[in-house]
Amino acid sequence: MAKKIVTSKSIKFLEKYLNNYSPTGFESEGQKLWLDYLKPYIDEHYVDTYGTAVGVINPKAKFKVVIEAHADEISWFVHYITKDGFIYLRRNGGSDHQIAPSKRVNIHTDKGIVPALFGWPAIHTRKGSSEKPPKTDNIFLDCGCKTKEEVEKLGVHVGCVVTYPDEFMILNKKYYVGRALDNRMGGFMIAEVARYLKENKIELPFGLYIVNAVQEEIGLRGAQMIAERIKPDVAVVTDVCHDTNTPMINKIEQGDIVGGKGPVLTYGPAVQNNLLKLIIDTAKKNKIPFQRLAASRSTGTDTDAFAYSNEGVASALISLPLRYMHTTVESAHKDDVENIIKLYIEVLQNIKNNHDFRYIK
Repeated sequence: MAKKIVTSKSIKFLEKYLNNYSPTGFESEGQKLWLDYLKPYIDEHYVDTYGTAVGVINPKAKFKVVIEAHADEISWFVHYITKDGFIYLRRNGGSDHQIAPSKRVNIHTDKGIVPALFGWPAIHTRKGSSEKPPKTDNIFLDCGCKTKEEVEKLGVHVGCVVTYPDEFMILNKKYYVGRALDNRMGGFMIAEVARYLKENKIELPFGLYIVNAVQEEIGLRGAQMIAERIKPDVAVVTDVCHDTNTPMINKIEQGDIVGGKGPVLTYGPAVQNNLLKLIIDTAKKNKIPFQRLAASRSTGTDTDAFAYSNEGVASALISLPLRYMHTTVESAHKDDVENIIKLYIEVLQNIKNNHDFRYIK
């Protein structure tokens, strides 16, 4: 597999997909884009009650393999509107309060998008000895209104979701940059796997379920629901991990992971050892570079939801090294994206129908 898999057409989809809004609990528009791209490469598809989207190849096969990512991005909820028209928020997922001051945002209302910004006192008005850092209880939105009534007239109310408008870019021809690479980049990669299989007429002896789950950012909820519906035999999940080779990161705590040096394969209780060995052997055989990471009690990804569902599902995690996670400039190396797609394609061709991954037989 010498030539590049990701094409210029793929990048156009990726840009459109990343620039679209898909906050936790409100993923529908992003899921529509993803499904429209995926449909030519699958046999059927469906969407569950909460919005997890599934494309299926060989739907009649009894043995079922899942490849999965999650579709939701972090955001904020309108929580309190002051009489002076300022807006305080609650997190929807792991939104970073320290990056908020001076950021522009979109408030999503029934009347359309209302632009706003995170205000912050000018540096001239702050004293070093008593200067307060940004916290969830002191950051606020300003949408140019003087009263609560004026805010509400725009359509803004408690519960409205708030997202950042920052858009996709490519940095130094090497890095994909934008918000929500965690983990719509995963959705992009598994869609590219489906495209490659179809265009190269690669037939698999099992049912392949390409899953883009919702609500990962608030507790793996979408994966929990869809695992019970699909009842897979195998699940290989893709998510992001930290590229730890930037300033201010402790490698003793976070591990030594370098963007551009390949997919990251995780060791941990939820990762089934024989499936992990198959992935590692496949990477070595096909000369696909990879890195290793150790999890503690859980991976913190949808891998955990699949692994412990349905009396136990053989599950593994392939991670994309990511710089600046949960900011609006999340960055992933193009080579890692390419190599994760390649690894998925090769692994799927090494899984047999009725493959028995039991640790002790």
